[in-house]
Amino acid sequence: MKMAALLFALVFSSFLSISNAKLSSSLGVCYGQLGNNLPSPAKSVELLKSLKVSQVKLYDPNPKILTALAGTKIHVLTMVPNEIISNISKNQSLSDEWVRVNILPFYPKTRITALLVGNEILSPWQTNKTWVDLVPAMRKVRQSLKKYKLQKIKVGTPLAIDAVDQAIPYPPSNGTFRSDIAISVMKPMLQFLNRTKSFFFLDAYTYFPWSANPDKIGLDYALFEGNITYTDPVSGLLYTNLLDQILDSVVFAMTKMGYPNIPIFLAETGWPSNGDVDQIGGNIKNAATYNRNFIKRATAVPTYGTPARPGWAIPTLIFALYNENTKPGPSTERNWGLLYPTGKPVYEVDLTGKRYDYPVLPEGKNNVPYKGKVWCVVATGVTNMTEVGNAVTYACGQGNGTCDAIQPGKACYQPNSLVAHANYAFSSYWSQRRSIGATCYFNGVAVQTTKDPGYRSCKFPSVTL
Repeated sequence: MKMAALLFALVFSSFLSISNAKLSSSLGVCYGQLGNNLPSPAKSVELLKSLKVSQVKLYDPNPKILTALAGTKIHVLTMVPNEIISNISKNQSLSDEWVRVNILPFYPKTRITALLVGNEILSPWQTNKTWVDLVPAMRKVRQSLKKYKLQKIKVGTPLAIDAVDQAIPYPPSNGTFRSDIAISVMKPMLQFLNRTKSFFFLDAYTYFPWSANPDKIGLDYALFEGNITYTDPVSGLLYTNLLDQILDSVVFAMTKMGYPNIPIFLAETGWPSNGDVDQIGGNIKNAATYNRNFIKRATAVPTYGTPARPGWAIPTLIFALYNENTKPGPSTERNWGLLYPTGKPVYEVDLTGKRYDYPVLPEGKNNVPYKGKVWCVVATGVTNMTEVGNAVTYACGQGNGTCDAIQPGKACYQPNSLVAHANYAFSSYWSQRRSIGATCYFNGVAVQTTKDPGYRSCKFPSVTL
């Protein structure tokens, strides 16, 4: 009976959407700035125009970018930083001042349409204190916008799919919010979003669940290739791609909380175009396939929606505008862009959905997990030897005999060069600490390799995959 009631609520809400919704499945991009080689704001806005984006998300209210966007038709979403959420939640004057300084000078010449309070605040690695402060901060920001007659700007917060208590949404009808946030945070948040007619902003990627479970999830299913289906055994709904499952798990979770009609705004989605040896599936072919297929669906007329919400429009932002070379973490993190920092496309894509005659791309070579040894070495083309030296100092400073073999008189001391010693130090550090989260990155000067960098009597430590 409970599932029957849920399905009735979903069907009825779909009817309301088709009858009354004024949204369009508009496409935009996320404009991140974690790169030391990115074009100027003015040049970036010209590139946004050339991509024919309808909207753009900024991760902070950068005044130069907001100024460059003035007078364009591009709708802008910008963000209140995570670190000030707790303070704003307790201080209306502080919220008022933040909006006065960061939003008021630019609106309406810059078409700011949404103010996002924080970024993925409810992910488990965030602090519980911030979780409790999130909705009060959203209310304060909403009140500040009303004070300055900016109430047309929507207030929300982008959440990762880990807000739902399922790493992989099988079946989507089981979707529920995590027990540690369901009542304390999600219930008042959904009340707020519903009352203010805002969106449930969601960051959703098929890459992560697929790459973590390639033996259980078909790559084609993650890429919208359409030759795999899944039927939810409880709801009976038929799925042809993994993203719809992810979205509907949120739909079911909201419906179970009593809010079946809050529209979803897909605040991030995409696929990486490159990755290290131990990050499968990050290649240009897969990235182009995902985004081209997604754009085709998102711009279709009539709108697809999802199986639980047929016909519902889902505004979407593709992540990201650029490859960002200073993002920490594995190399996939630095390779989500539609464009290189030069402005050259990583691969051809048409955000209007009107193009179908794309050139054939070479097959990706890393779509199955690599089995063998991997080392961490200085990246080809690195010229900043000071940065390499700092990275070696850091690696060797962690103790545990990390760099004993490259000390004078030891087996790996010769050749006595910075690069040779760095190759050993990086490999040794990574092999010792990968199991506790260490990466082969070192501020961008290191990469993984399957070619053994050892020599003579010197055996380099390695990671076995």
